[in-house]
Amino acid sequence: MATVTFDEATRIYPGAETPSVDKLNIEIADGEFLVLVGPSGCGKSTSLRMLAGLEEVNDGRILIGDRDVTHMPPKDRDVAMVFQNYALYPHMSVADNMGFALKIAGKPKSEIRERVEEAAKILDLTDYLERKPKALSGGQRQRVAMGRAIVRQPQVFLMDEPLSNLDAKLRVQTRTQIASLQRRLGVTTVYVTHDQVEAMTMGDRVAVLKDGILQQVDSPRRMYDHPNNVFVAGFIGSPAMNLMTVPVTDGGLKLGDYTHPVQRDWLVDAGGDVVLGVRPEDVELSDSGRGLPIEIDVVEELGADAYIYGQLPGHGAVDKPFIARVDGRTPPKKGEVVHFQPKGDHIHVFHAETGERLSN
Repeated sequence: MATVTFDEATRIYPGAETPSVDKLNIEIADGEFLVLVGPSGCGKSTSLRMLAGLEEVNDGRILIGDRDVTHMPPKDRDVAMVFQNYALYPHMSVADNMGFALKIAGKPKSEIRERVEEAAKILDLTDYLERKPKALSGGQRQRVAMGRAIVRQPQVFLMDEPLSNLDAKLRVQTRTQIASLQRRLGVTTVYVTHDQVEAMTMGDRVAVLKDGILQQVDSPRRMYDHPNNVFVAGFIGSPAMNLMTVPVTDGGLKLGDYTHPVQRDWLVDAGGDVVLGVRPEDVELSDSGRGLPIEIDVVEELGADAYIYGQLPGHGAVDKPFIARVDGRTPPKKGEVVHFQPKGDHIHVFHAETGERLSN
């Protein structure tokens, strides 16, 4: 097993004016499961491919353990990659697919069979070893791709959106299996996804990228509770955090006809306005009728809970409606105007221009 270090790693594609990955700095511990997440084009897959040796590193370094692998060919890096499209050989059996890399490496047949059978047992594929990939379901094919990586016994697993071709139910089931498997094997793993729910449920730590720049790397809980900036706040969490620009007053933050008190030291460098962030579960209906007025467009009833989606009256349609979680047994009705107030200190305050966090 090994650590992985991105040291100012940069990738600029020919003809591009800006880097696809710009001075990436991450240290991944031995045996850690790190998830790279972000929107399309943020540089997460490029970062993974740089680590695999499939993309050139224009500046900076990448280390696996104590070895500088920046300019080392992929075959010498001792990594195994699981791709989005499985990349299985259709004419080979499951056993031959899983053992192919070992065969190319000249390993004895007995060792190949032993490793393949061991991996198949771990992945519950023993009964399918003689089948061809076309006779397998999508989830089974994905497990074969995992098995092919496991039999190589690499220092690092690299996974590039391996679940995106699966249906929703199977995706949930398989991500649990992958996370459990990684913990059993203890292999350092770098996993790329655009799905922040996947990132939050699987990773020991999560690294959020935007436009090739690392925004934050932290544990899922810390990132949820203390996002570094407006982008991370809006990206992490499902449903998304409510973000709105509000004026600063002497007493705190002005929300409709209600002033929400905040620590004064948060607002020293704020200027006239700040961006207030509050998660759907951290707002409550106001009994006094004071607070942020929201006109309800949609009520999503989920049993014990309900989510309401609405907007400030008179502001017209907006890209991101205000979202609140309310009691599913007595939710407000569509078309109503209700008032919400944040719960206590469960708020996030960001600089209106820089987007950087101001609150503790």
